Amino acid sequence: MKKWAVTVAIAMIFGLGWMGSASAAGAKPILRIGTEGAYPPFNYVDKDGKVKGFDIDIAKALCKESGMECQFVLQDWDGLIPGLVAKKFDAIVASMSITDERKQKVDFTHKYYQTPARFIARKGSGIVISKEGLKGKTVGVQRATIHENFIRDMFGDTVNIKAYATQDEANMDLVAGRLDLVIADATVLLTGFLNTPAGKDFEFVGPGYTDPKWFGEGVGIAVRKGDNALRQKLNKAIDAIRANGVYQKINAKYFNFDVYGK
Repeated sequence: MKKWAVTVAIAMIFGLGWMGSASAAGAKPILRIGTEGAYPPFNYVDKDGKVKGFDIDIAKALCKESGMECQFVLQDWDGLIPGLVAKKFDAIVASMSITDERKQKVDFTHKYYQTPARFIARKGSGIVISKEGLKGKTVGVQRATIHENFIRDMFGDTVNIKAYATQDEANMDLVAGRLDLVIADATVLLTGFLNTPAGKDFEFVGPGYTDPKWFGEGVGIAVRKGDNALRQKLNKAIDAIRANGVYQKINAKYFNFDVYGK
């Protein structure tokens, strides 16, 4: 324990980045992970108050591969990056896309999945996804997301945009008739809404969107700027679970298609 304390002290003095913490002598170092807990099936809180989902299982697999112990910290989406910078947690595993804008504030591992964005609307709506087709329509989107940036840049002069704290809130307003469409990650919309009783009267409209200008290089794990030791450790673990089949088992638990992308 004394040796571990000295190592942590040295890291703090020389700015070596994340070194983990241990709860007891001989215990695994703890990796504090920030996640939203409101983005099923990727991360959500179940009826027993436990955080679950694809992101969570991936994080646990990476911790196991790296000899660490995960400790999850729930944080509203728009507070995740500020929380990371303030050292409330050490990494973000919350379906956060790797974008140039975010890379100005945090560093990222390479991706651990990549899926397109899509619109949904009521079945038979006849809505065409174009500036003319969306004129006067009201579109719901989760705020402070790549999807909000996309809809504002592409259609902001045509549509009425309502931004929500969580995706579930946007979906509920769509069901209630307060929105004409919602835009979000296609997998989230399919598994978390369209395939549920609440989403039975709705469908995808228009194409999928993956333009890196808005949607980045896929979804990665964010760490604090300059924390290369942790970033490299997580990159090595992502490569390992992709190679040893653990990733594929987690994928199959949630989806009947490969979310990793090309």
